[in-house]
Amino acid sequence: MGRSVKVLFLDRDGTINRDIGTYVTTREQFRLIDRADEAIAMARRAGYGIVIVTNQAGIAKGIVSEEGVEDIHRYLNELLALKGASYDRVYYCPAHPDYPHPEYDRFACCRKPETGMVERAFADYRASGVEVDRERSFFIGDKTADVECAVRAGLRPILVRTGHGEEALCRERGLRPEFVADDLFEAVAGYILSTAS
Repeated sequence: MGRSVKVLFLDRDGTINRDIGTYVTTREQFRLIDRADEAIAMARRAGYGIVIVTNQAGIAKGIVSEEGVEDIHRYLNELLALKGASYDRVYYCPAHPDYPHPEYDRFACCRKPETGMVERAFADYRASGVEVDRERSFFIGDKTADVECAVRAGLRPILVRTGHGEEALCRERGLRPEFVADDLFEAVAGYILSTAS
């Protein structure tokens, strides 16, 4: 095997930015959770690749356009740049099983907890000449779907209590995150950087 990289996979809504109870459709609605940008900057300095994987079914529902989602991601990188950080890649799933759409239904295998977006990231890293070291890579999110996706993909799952914070639901479903953190900053500063090699 060639060169390997450790990667921090991140859910978006409820993990990086505040969950507003509906779909974020504009820059004005996009608000970072306190110190989330610092956490990403710390992970980047520690040598982690940063990949965002986010279900964005608001596209299939006609609530937000693909361009709108992509503009929010550009804005996120602008905000991260203020802390000397950025993400490497972002993947979003526009599909939703209850809202059939001729253009988006083919992406159903990407909707978390399915691993399609993570597998695409693995393939894109491989195409650039590196392998993702799954044993040293983490997936952080606020929902059971994130924890389940991480487990299925062979990544180390961390649940945050921001957003939906589905700690009890994880227990009910027999999903065991490696760590439960109050927020992204605690997950990175209080756990990942102190335990990961």
